[in-house]
Amino acid sequence: MQRFRVPFHSFQFGEVSESMLMRLDTPVYESSAQRIENMTLRAEGGVRRRFGTKKLYSFTDIARDSSKTMQSRLTEFIFSDDERYIVSVEDLQLRVFQVTATGVTLVSTITQDTDTNALPFSEDYLNQYTTSQYGDVMLICHPLFAPRILLRTSLTTFEVQVFSFDKRADDNIIYQPYSVFHAANVTLNPSAATGTGITIVTSADYFDTTGSLTGSDYLSSLHVGVVLRYGDTEITITSVQSATSATGNVTDELRLRLQILNPLRTIESSTAVEVTHIDHGFSGGETITLEEASATGGVSAANLNGSRTVGNIIDDNTYTITAGASATDSADGGGYVKVVTHAPTTQWAEQSFSAKRGYPAAVVFHENRLIFGGTVDQPDAIWMSKSGQFFNFDTGTAADADSIQISIATGDVNEIRYLVSNRDLQVFTASSELYVPSYLNQVITPTNVQFKQQTPFGCTFVNPESLDGATLFFQAGGKVLREYLYTDGENAYSSVAVSTIASHLISSPIDMAVVHGAFEEAESYCAIVMSDGDIALFGSNRAEKRAGWTRLSQGGDLHGFQSVVAIDDRLFVSMWEHYTDGTGAVTETLHLCEFNADYYVDCSVQAAPNASDIVALSGLFEAGESVYALGYTTGSTVPTYIGVFSVTESGSNPSVTTEVVVTDSYGVYDTVEVGKFFSVALTTNPIDATLRSGGQTGDPRGVSAAVLDLIDTDHVVVGGYAYNPATTFSGKKEFKLLGYGRDPQVPVTQTKPLPLQINGIIAELVV
Repeated sequence: MQRFRVPFHSFQFGEVSESMLMRLDTPVYESSAQRIENMTLRAEGGVRRRFGTKKLYSFTDIARDSSKTMQSRLTEFIFSDDERYIVSVEDLQLRVFQVTATGVTLVSTITQDTDTNALPFSEDYLNQYTTSQYGDVMLICHPLFAPRILLRTSLTTFEVQVFSFDKRADDNIIYQPYSVFHAANVTLNPSAATGTGITIVTSADYFDTTGSLTGSDYLSSLHVGVVLRYGDTEITITSVQSATSATGNVTDELRLRLQILNPLRTIESSTAVEVTHIDHGFSGGETITLEEASATGGVSAANLNGSRTVGNIIDDNTYTITAGASATDSADGGGYVKVVTHAPTTQWAEQSFSAKRGYPAAVVFHENRLIFGGTVDQPDAIWMSKSGQFFNFDTGTAADADSIQISIATGDVNEIRYLVSNRDLQVFTASSELYVPSYLNQVITPTNVQFKQQTPFGCTFVNPESLDGATLFFQAGGKVLREYLYTDGENAYSSVAVSTIASHLISSPIDMAVVHGAFEEAESYCAIVMSDGDIALFGSNRAEKRAGWTRLSQGGDLHGFQSVVAIDDRLFVSMWEHYTDGTGAVTETLHLCEFNADYYVDCSVQAAPNASDIVALSGLFEAGESVYALGYTTGSTVPTYIGVFSVTESGSNPSVTTEVVVTDSYGVYDTVEVGKFFSVALTTNPIDATLRSGGQTGDPRGVSAAVLDLIDTDHVVVGGYAYNPATTFSGKKEFKLLGYGRDPQVPVTQTKPLPLQINGIIAELVV
């Protein structure tokens, strides 16, 4: 018989999957465990009981629907250092909570926008919304409805507006993006340059006549209400007669900006001026109006601009006009010339965002631009506002500050799902990951913008988050978490899987958030909510080459976590509470809670007991529920476990609806904490030793003892043996264990909600 000391000096790699349990050859094995539940990784390598959750708000008006992925989607709204908010997007409404030092305060419940229209949010796809915030404005986007603006109007007031583009000062021209949905040779022919009810005819089938209008916020197959851009002016479609004919209203006089710069050519000693006008469609003798032409060949601007008569038709792209004076020189010029006309032209387009074409799926603020990405009809397109003008998408003359419109065009159609502002503009699609580089520290401009495709994994519908210099995203299918990271050595981005060692913890992710310095740690953590209600907690410190996983779960009447949001170093979560009373009636309530260092149970509240040992709960729990109670004395941060109690209907205090009688608490404890118990468990990897004959995995062997290095621990159970010190204990504690097995392990649990921290474990193996 041989005895070996097998150490687990740390648990810095967290919980690992069963596929890792034969990897004794790696440092991961001796610094991980097969199960770490409801514990967080310490910066030094140990683990500690996770914080309890403080109950902040109950969504009593939301009835649980198990068929929905989530019914409240939480996101942050950060206005300033001391003005932080949580936004809960729900079915047909949203709520805004102001974050305070002690919790949250509900400041706004919004069901309509400022036009008194019902909010279009649906719980059917809450996890598909994308948001981005700048200052007091937050954009909320989804392909099925026009973008919404959540606007902060004061410290405690918010409103929702339908996103609208800037207009020209005379309120005629809308600075919105336009796209070409027709073949290049299809012309648009308006019946007049101005007016309402004009006829619009296309040279090929274009207008849809088969659908029905279902509302301004939802997709329809009709063109009614859609805006067409004719040159530089809009026509709003009012009705559709056929696939090639519609009627509409002209916003202003129809004018075409000629497609080339300096389209005029003067002839010395002649009043005839040649005009290059692609597919002009004119006949000799027609009257047109030139605008914004500059002096050319000695002819002044005044003698070029204004009403002119078309002279000779040279070809489909060239004609002559008569200037008001003869040229002194033969020259090309004119600048950016515009022509007022209603001739047939190929220079027309349709608004990019509409109920017909869909709305942006992704949104982000980046390099002083508002950027949209992906619609139903243009899933791989990106639109960028003018620099510093977030509501102006006029492409202008392609100056550096002008708006940008570009498609990915990588061969297959890459459906854009998320845009992330990080080192570069990062683009996550259904099939690949790309970025838009900024060259030589220069900002993105219309002349240098381009996409660079990097990796081929694709992104599922879970919002990417930035952590430790990388962007975390879930690979298409939702089974693998990857980090998108730029490396100077490769001069490119890589997408490395970080969930490989704990792949069993990843099961249908629905939400995630990154919290910095959480749980009183120096590291940052990514909290990922799974559809089964668990949270997979990923901690990373790239500088120290440490990364690991633990799982956070709930027990008893709690049905799991649903959504998560981080505000600075605070982590907030929504969770369902399920309760069946003595009559069999079921109550399910959604709560907004905070992971809090001063709390040891879930969905918990703290209050002072009265002289009858009664703790008033003010309807925070249902009558008949079982709750765990802990007591605090003045100045003490370590609670005393009191016991399990039953919630009753209030009889002593008419201002509350429920209460709990916590025996012998009055006069003993200044504060009593009441909430739901959650289990804590750590099970080491199978204890093994390498002999000359090799590893002993699978051979009968036993663990005779285990030494735990503990800090500030009040209660711990090791292999069925409980240790309950009179006060919190710090130091090494030995537990005598018996029994043989083929893969012996050291199981650690906690049956009372009290402090627990394990720095490491040394097991004595008997072979």
